[in-house]
Amino acid sequence: MLGPQPDSTTLISDTKTLNKITTPAQKTLREVLRHLILDPDGFTAHDAREGLRSIMAGEGTEAQQGAFLTALKLRGVDKYPEMISGLAQEMLDKAIQPELFFSTGDHYVSDIVGTGGDGWDTFNISTTASIVAASAGLKIAKHGSRASSSNCGSADILLHMGCHLESVVPENVNDILEKTNFCFIFAKNFHPSMRFLAKARFEIGFPTPFNILGPLTNPLFPKYGIIGVHSLYLGPVMADVLVQLGKRNHWVVCAECGMDEITIDGPTHIWKIDEDGNIEKQVIRPADFGLQEYPIELAFSNSLELSAEILNRFLDGANETERDKAIRTFVLLNAGALLHVSKKAATLQEGVEMAREAIDSGKSRDILTRFAAETQNLSKH
Repeated sequence: MLGPQPDSTTLISDTKTLNKITTPAQKTLREVLRHLILDPDGFTAHDAREGLRSIMAGEGTEAQQGAFLTALKLRGVDKYPEMISGLAQEMLDKAIQPELFFSTGDHYVSDIVGTGGDGWDTFNISTTASIVAASAGLKIAKHGSRASSSNCGSADILLHMGCHLESVVPENVNDILEKTNFCFIFAKNFHPSMRFLAKARFEIGFPTPFNILGPLTNPLFPKYGIIGVHSLYLGPVMADVLVQLGKRNHWVVCAECGMDEITIDGPTHIWKIDEDGNIEKQVIRPADFGLQEYPIELAFSNSLELSAEILNRFLDGANETERDKAIRTFVLLNAGALLHVSKKAATLQEGVEMAREAIDSGKSRDILTRFAAETQNLSKH
């Protein structure tokens, strides 16, 4: 219920309880909205899930969808782990889930993804870090979409770089991953029922609880992952949700400045989920990776074209200017952390060295080139 804010350090990991509060009861979106607005204290995770179910069934009008998103935001639903868990489970239940059966290498995937909505307008850090991590040996299923509250989303930059993302469908994901170690999981191709919300999310122009759901609903169910959140209050909430959803060996990260990445300019708060589902809070800095700090302004980008220019310079190994060094450090921090979380690197410093070698050897550029070529070939069939 949306009464007093719960203690965010308390785990709600009772599966029977979660199932009970998210059991379908066939409410219309209009009924859910009336409940949310007129009786917010009695609004439960079950009600939130019913609202999403109605939308994904195509039953709500655009006005009702926008009202639902806005009401969830204003009521602070993103402060309640059981609410987010219920919504995420509803999305996962309706998602198309590809089967993975790799013939060689690791038999799992990893992901690094942020909620967005932090307002910083940096270049595409997690997308670039995911390409580097793939070139360093991980199989990466990068879950994402076009920008909804920023000027350049993960799908936007990859499309600009020549990737034909519409060709990536559940039937060919496994083959792409085997060939390239990297695959972009275009959310709209794997969550077709969410198409009803796409227009409303874009038009309202502010982050909603659905920004939080994207990182939680990768239909390939990554074994390891890093999820960035845009505000410190969301860190323990997101960690609790991940545990409720059965995730282990994940990090939730939030820079002290309020960015959904491991930052170059100072402390980053992390919530580490171990193999047993325990959560440990820590604070890290670039020095823990053996790297120096840089002003965050050096990583800003205000357009798709500039983000593409930054990515190309990075993949070419540029390391001359202060901006080049800051960009490189940003990616090394996040790719190195993912390699460590995914147990490819024993330490953060080792993860950085693995990422650095992948960049300097040209492997990172090669991964993106191969993924783009593979998607282009698929588009011809």
